Amino acid sequence: MANSEKKTQYNIEYAKNNLKRVPLDLKLDKYEQVKAHATGRGETLNGFIKRAIDETMERDSGKE
Repeated sequence: MANSEKKTQYNIEYAKNNLKRVPLDLKLDKYEQVKAHATGRGETLNGFIKRAIDETMERDSGKE
């Protein structure tokens, strides 16, 4: 097995054991707005969504 095949297999196993996919449906215009915002900040869409979740959860935890 070549190194790239081993890496691919490792990535698949890692994802299977450590990640959970969360589908997110957005209207096309909202998707374009969010994508543009993330890109404008030098972030990927995925990174922006994760940061938004983390910041919101942190902010909300102070309101309890």
